[in-house]
Amino acid sequence: MLAKLDQLANRLVEVNDLLMQEDATASMDSYRKLTREHAELGPLVALYQSYLQAAADIEAAQEMQSDPDMKEFAQDEILAAKARMEQLQGDLQKMLLPKDPNDERNIFLEIRAGTGGDESALFAGDLLRMYTRFAERNRWQVEMVSESASEIGGYKEVIVRVIGFGAYSKLKFESGGHRVQRVPATETQGRIHTSACTVAIMPEADEVGDVDINPADIRIDTYRASGAGGQHINKTDSAVRITHMPTGIVVECQDDRSQHKNKASALKVLAARIKDGQLRAQQSKEAATRKSLIGSGDRSERIRTYNFPQGRMTDHRINLTLYKLDFIMDGDLEELTNALAAEHQADLLAALGDAV
Repeated sequence: MLAKLDQLANRLVEVNDLLMQEDATASMDSYRKLTREHAELGPLVALYQSYLQAAADIEAAQEMQSDPDMKEFAQDEILAAKARMEQLQGDLQKMLLPKDPNDERNIFLEIRAGTGGDESALFAGDLLRMYTRFAERNRWQVEMVSESASEIGGYKEVIVRVIGFGAYSKLKFESGGHRVQRVPATETQGRIHTSACTVAIMPEADEVGDVDINPADIRIDTYRASGAGGQHINKTDSAVRITHMPTGIVVECQDDRSQHKNKASALKVLAARIKDGQLRAQQSKEAATRKSLIGSGDRSERIRTYNFPQGRMTDHRINLTLYKLDFIMDGDLEELTNALAAEHQADLLAALGDAV
């Protein structure tokens, strides 16, 4: 670890020198990359310097132990410096953990009704409201991309785009099966029903270079939009369906009156789904060698239960139960997302320890 930290400290010096050159801003792309690297390396190197200072303090205190008048003071200094070193070592390990390159990205949030019929569709609507309220708490924007509404309310399927710094980092552990236990509004005998929805969190792909989609690999069909939208939307083929032949992925979008805008939205969702498939393949490979909180990427894997009669939410991956379901359904997900992130960090630290 120390050799790696020495390399990073030397790199920070190099970056500083590059930023001080007169032509540093000649290429703004290069300049942005350097400033971002400087911002990432600065706190880490400062922490490492504190670690080295603590080691130097121990060495100086050990030399003082030969003086009888200073022996007790020196021993106290050694104990304090060792405690600092232990704390700093843990902090440095966390900062050295590999960064998820998608953490800062916007996301596409997809919710699909599963088992449970109408009740499942209603719960899909409840989940969308929960995530929308959470986005509002984080000052993120939510844009509707595609929706297939249920006749009695809720959604058979809905896709929204969540725009905001760190959206993926906070919501990436939400993918999977979400089960609800409650008495449906249509239930006359008060029986508790169990329904389920699946949630997929997909990082938004870059417009250039992130996902390469060959135009020859896609088929684009247009058709008349169904549902609300007025006479205009039903008179024109504004709805778009894109099929990606190599993967079989199909994306439909009809929410805008403009065919051009629907096509652009559908292409963005397609790119995100292709990228998501690549991520899940990687996660599946990692899960085969070590425990992974994100799991194998199987969207049908049940991750959470919302029990309305008991007012509780249980996340089965980390055995966390919270008795504040009303607050959670209103978007208070911070305690849950923090617990999942902490568990994931512990998982990465364990893997780092195994690799040493």
